[in-house]
Amino acid sequence: MMKSILSIFCLCLLLAACSSRTKPAQEAADDQRPLITVTIEPLRYFTEALAGDRFRVVSMVPRGASPETYDPTPRQLMDLSESVGYLRIGYIGFEQTWMERLSANAPHLRFFDLSQGIDLIRDESHAHEHEGHGPAAGVEPHIWNSARNALCITNQITQALIALDASGDSVYRHRCDSLQAAIQHTDSLCRALLQRPGADRAFMIYHPALSYFARDYGLRQIPIEAGGKEPSPAYLKLLVDECREAGVRVIFVQPEFDRRNAELLARQTGAQIIDINPLSYNWQQEMLHVARSLAGKEE
Repeated sequence: MMKSILSIFCLCLLLAACSSRTKPAQEAADDQRPLITVTIEPLRYFTEALAGDRFRVVSMVPRGASPETYDPTPRQLMDLSESVGYLRIGYIGFEQTWMERLSANAPHLRFFDLSQGIDLIRDESHAHEHEGHGPAAGVEPHIWNSARNALCITNQITQALIALDASGDSVYRHRCDSLQAAIQHTDSLCRALLQRPGADRAFMIYHPALSYFARDYGLRQIPIEAGGKEPSPAYLKLLVDECREAGVRVIFVQPEFDRRNAELLARQTGAQIIDINPLSYNWQQEMLHVARSLAGKEE
């Protein structure tokens, strides 16, 4: 019964999302619902699931762009003035550089930091300089790639929605309960996959976007990036040895990063390259894709 409820809930979210993506431009322009801006697509997924039809939600960082280095367009800065709230991840490169300027550009805007309450991974190796951007303060910023964190994030979004629209309090809390049940179901599926005999306990990835996923499930993440930069030939050789020693069979690559070094490592180690998109709107689908890939059960 619970699985059926979750399936229906997820289907409703999917249909609503498809509807919003295919809405004619004029109809979208005529939409009088208050507007909320978020940094990335996974946050748009969570926020739309919780807000229902009471808000419009847009992402600042478009699909295919890196939130580590993205610069908003002049049009986006103009459109931001129409938003009533901005939901931020907390430590991603784009936010480290742009939040003060966005706030100055739209002083009426209410900002909400969704990293509040999350057990952050702090590591000085993450305090690298992004090209053209400031340091990431030694915090691993990819908090959304974790079911445990997603529960905290959705609580924070619910509180933000209530702060912006107190009349919808009961609606947002009810939708939060439903969404969190779906998140917990996704978590249980991932755990079951990763506990199967033969499931990988270590993986390689170009950009270390799965640190919290790895922590949740007791996995080892080996990044190809070296301090946010392309690896040197000497470092690549060390990675080959580390990959073999850890029994790595999967190398994850993301669409916004160069895959040539991953392909080189795959040829030298026999590991399989698998495309993932941690910035996908389809958060649950992406989490399961990663787990199935490590369990060797991807269809």
